Amino acid sequence: MRPETACGPALGVEALTTEAFERLPGSLSAGIILLCDHAANVLPEEYGTLGLPPAELARHIGYDIGARGVTVGMAAWLGAPAVMTRYSRLLIDCNRGEDDPTLIMRLSDGAIVPGNRSLTVEERAKRIARYYDPYHAAVAEVIDRALGAGIVPVLLSVHSFTPAWRGVARPWHGAVLWDKDPRLAHALLTDLGADPALVIGDNEPYTGRLKGDCMWRHGTSRGLAHAIIEIRQDLIASESGQAEWAGRLAEAMQRILAGAGADPDVRAVRFFGSDAD
Repeated sequence: MRPETACGPALGVEALTTEAFERLPGSLSAGIILLCDHAANVLPEEYGTLGLPPAELARHIGYDIGARGVTVGMAAWLGAPAVMTRYSRLLIDCNRGEDDPTLIMRLSDGAIVPGNRSLTVEERAKRIARYYDPYHAAVAEVIDRALGAGIVPVLLSVHSFTPAWRGVARPWHGAVLWDKDPRLAHALLTDLGADPALVIGDNEPYTGRLKGDCMWRHGTSRGLAHAIIEIRQDLIASESGQAEWAGRLAEAMQRILAGAGADPDVRAVRFFGSDAD
C-alpha cells in the first residue's frame, strides 16, 4: 500500500527546477534520496539537437528510457526527495567523472554527435560549470540537509538498459550495480531475487565499479549506503510499466529500510573504498 508521507517543514525538501536539474519534494525522514542521472533527452535551445536527427535523441543514447517516470513514481510512493537531470546525457553525462573520456560523447552506439565532435576546452568547461557541477551540488545539498538533521540517508540511483545489445538479447528484467559497499546492494538483490518471475543481474549487464561516477562521488566517498538500480527499457517504456516498477522498488526499499533482511549498518556512515580506485 502506498503510504501518505508528510513532508514536515523541518525535514522537508522543496521542489526546485533550475537549468541543470529538477528536484522533487520529499521528507528527509524517509531515509532515502533518489537520483536519476539520465532523466531527460531534451537539450538547451542554444544547442539545438547537437546536429542529430530527433530520432537519435529518442534512443537510449539520449537518455535512460523510462527512468524518470520510475523515479517520480518512487518519490511519490515513498514521500522521498529526488534529484534528476534536466538535459540529455549527450550534452554532458552527470554519471561520469570529470576526467572520464565519455563525459561528453562524440560517438555513441554508432551515432556521431556533430555538436560534440570539435569540442573546445572552453565549451567543455562551460558545460561542466552550467550543467554538471550544479547537479552534483544539488545532490550534495540534500545529503547535507539530511545529515544536518541527524539522518543518514541511503542513495538509490535509477537507470535503464536496452533489451538487447549488438543483436544479443539481455535476459535480465533488472539489475543492481554496486562497488565495494554491499549494504544496500545485497539487500536489494535478496529482496528482488525472491520473486521467481524476475531475473535480476548482479553487476550485469554493467558494473557499478566506476571511479568518479555519481555513486562513487556521493555514496562511496561519503560512506553512505548506495546502489544503482537498472531496469530493462521495454519493461518501463510505458507509464503503466513505470508505475509497476516504481511500486515494486518502493516496496522493496520500505522493507529494507524497516530492517527486513538489511545490513544493520545500512543507515550508518561506513567507508568501504572502491575497487575502481
